[in-house]
Amino acid sequence: MKFTLGWLKEHLDTQASLDDIVEALTRIGLEVEGVDNPGEKLAAFRIAKVLTAERHPQADKLQVLSVDAGDGPLQVVCGAPNARAGLVGVFGMPGATVPANGMVLKVAAIRGVESNGMMCSSRELELGDEHDGIIELPADAPIGTAYPAYAGLDDPVIDVAITPNRQDCMGVRGIARDLAAAGLGTLRPLAEVYRTEAIAPVAGDGPAPDVRTDDPEGCPAFYAQAVSGVTNGAAPAWMRQKLTAIGQKPISVLVDITNFVSIDLGRPLHVYDKAKLSGGLVARRARDGETVLALNGKTYTLDATMTVIADDTHVHDIGGIMGGEDSGVSETTTDVIIECAYFDPDHIARTGQKLALTSDARQRFERGVDPAFLDDGLAIATRLVVDHCGGTPSAITRAGEAPLGTRSYAYDPARTETLGGLAVAPERQRTILESLGFTVTADWQVSPPTWRRDIDGTADLVEEVIRIVGIDNVPSTPLDRAPGVAKPTASAEQKLERRIRRAAAARGLDEAVTWSFLSEKEAAVFGGGAWTLANPISEDLKVMRPSLLPGLLSAAARNARRGAGAVRLFEIGRRYLADAERPTLALVLAGDRRPRGWREGKAAAFDAFDAKAAALALLAAAGAPVDNLQVFGEAGDAWHPGQSGTLRLGPKTVLAAFGMLHPRTIEAFDLGGAVAAVELYLDALPAKRGGGGFMRPAYAPPVLQPVRRDFAFLVPEEVSADALVRAAKGADKAAIVSARVFDLFTGAGVEAGKKSVALEVVLQPGDKSFTDAELKAIADKVVAAAAKQGAVLRG
Repeated sequence: MKFTLGWLKEHLDTQASLDDIVEALTRIGLEVEGVDNPGEKLAAFRIAKVLTAERHPQADKLQVLSVDAGDGPLQVVCGAPNARAGLVGVFGMPGATVPANGMVLKVAAIRGVESNGMMCSSRELELGDEHDGIIELPADAPIGTAYPAYAGLDDPVIDVAITPNRQDCMGVRGIARDLAAAGLGTLRPLAEVYRTEAIAPVAGDGPAPDVRTDDPEGCPAFYAQAVSGVTNGAAPAWMRQKLTAIGQKPISVLVDITNFVSIDLGRPLHVYDKAKLSGGLVARRARDGETVLALNGKTYTLDATMTVIADDTHVHDIGGIMGGEDSGVSETTTDVIIECAYFDPDHIARTGQKLALTSDARQRFERGVDPAFLDDGLAIATRLVVDHCGGTPSAITRAGEAPLGTRSYAYDPARTETLGGLAVAPERQRTILESLGFTVTADWQVSPPTWRRDIDGTADLVEEVIRIVGIDNVPSTPLDRAPGVAKPTASAEQKLERRIRRAAAARGLDEAVTWSFLSEKEAAVFGGGAWTLANPISEDLKVMRPSLLPGLLSAAARNARRGAGAVRLFEIGRRYLADAERPTLALVLAGDRRPRGWREGKAAAFDAFDAKAAALALLAAAGAPVDNLQVFGEAGDAWHPGQSGTLRLGPKTVLAAFGMLHPRTIEAFDLGGAVAAVELYLDALPAKRGGGGFMRPAYAPPVLQPVRRDFAFLVPEEVSADALVRAAKGADKAAIVSARVFDLFTGAGVEAGKKSVALEVVLQPGDKSFTDAELKAIADKVVAAAAKQGAVLRG
């Protein structure tokens, strides 16, 4: 939001300096991003009069001028077609820098004739696009005066960052109101600012314009007034000067009036060329597939969620965002309809996001303009049009009704101290609130003004008082320190995340932090998202992630495109499911597990067993009973069938999914080759039993050496190795401490439909060594347990 200091002072009666105003703006929550003085780059340019103009002796299109810039005549060579004796214009002295091209003016010979400086055009001074001739000023312009001072270009421009909740400060008047409340002056009455006795509807003759609203949700109120017989020329100098100073390009008086009122009062308007309309105007929902050519020259395709302004034949306006090219005013416009409507902020925001279209009007409407300012806004715009364009106004059409719902809150002045930390006298609070437009009754019932839709409770009222008094006045008060030795504050969940984060990093994985939002397309790969944002940052960040893997896969793809040979990423975060948020660790292994080499041979890719090993290691670090886990089948549609599974405690408690991802999943994220992945469901881990202290149990190694026995079984191919291992471990729980697969063989010597699985079983004696008979008995138990799985001991 940009405005000049002089523009601000038209609304604020103050003697405060620029520095005081800038400091006060930031103090009350309106952060000043910068202050610019456009007149500085034009300081060396003066008002000058052409005394004589003679033809250049060596060039037909050049003239030799005698120019007086206050210090006596100077000879200047000029090629402008409008250069003539008696013209008053803008002269650049030798040494001045031309803003448009950075050229430093100096004394030089042009076609053999000395030239001292230059008479300048608007484009050369970056004051407009006119370049057909030099600037022409009124004959009474003071010769020798610095041009910025004469043209008002030495007025500092203040750039303020307006937060989304401060819709009232999207106009110069709202900012002036805040400064007045902060004690920097007095807010002038609006009628005084616009030099009229009162702000009242402009009386009109003739029929009111034919407008209506058929979309009470998107456009609750549509006010309009026609003006016939207007002349659409250039805006008055004071208006062009204001708009130019803040970076707005003056277009025509009708368009400039709407831009001026929007910036001055935060009230967007639109003007239609009545001759280009077919029938009346209606605010309605667009039809799917309708298009509109907007004023920015682009064509937009609309849908039924968007509010538009249309006539009997087609759409003319994306309601509250941008007008259409077809009904825009031009220099031939004679009859206009001035629109002053109220558009629902949520509808405006959603439409702007869908169309990726921003505008000054959208910025104001999606924050929420004052719904009570329709009549006054239309009256001010109509008065400006009549004053500067002439014409005869019509009667006013008021279609629909603006949402003027009143709100009132019971307020206790003591809340500024208990909630805001600053004691403020009640009468001082009353003065602040009333100066901001709030209504305060004797018993402290406070009603916000219609332009403050962000106020929603007494806490917001405290905030208003504190920011005006100055948050820097709130004393710094340390929290009371609890007596005794400080105690650990990390929760069990935080400690768990720290352990597995260290374990993942120790395994060579790199931690990533990805967005919690996904596109609908990415979420659909993992079953779709249950949480869809009503007001997303963009369409690509619309759904809360149902899995951490999409973000990691996107990161892996970016790394792969930049030449990474192996990608090992993990992330700890939240999945957002229909019932709750779920803490999760996910990891992705892509590329080469082992690069090619003269000793290693060919490169080796990651496989499902790498994923399983990582899952088991991290579960062990998390304290899960990994020896009791069971491997079940495929993990879901996003995973490769036959090359993925889940780790469970019993059939229902799923602790992790692991394995290779489905080729469709990999393709969806633009990755090449096979990708292994793991998801650990941290909320499913069983709670740790016993105390949660920092002491590790004392290490007590067994007294006797373990005994290892190998078994080779023939088992049906459909029997999993995990089932065989679990059977072997359960054969004698007192003696057998572990079992693992160390060989798998199929082929010659093994009948079809069978496989040979070799197990190493570790036995741990207690207070005495095993006898041969005891070892044989244990071995028989192992064979018998394996037989229940269909296994036969190989001969």
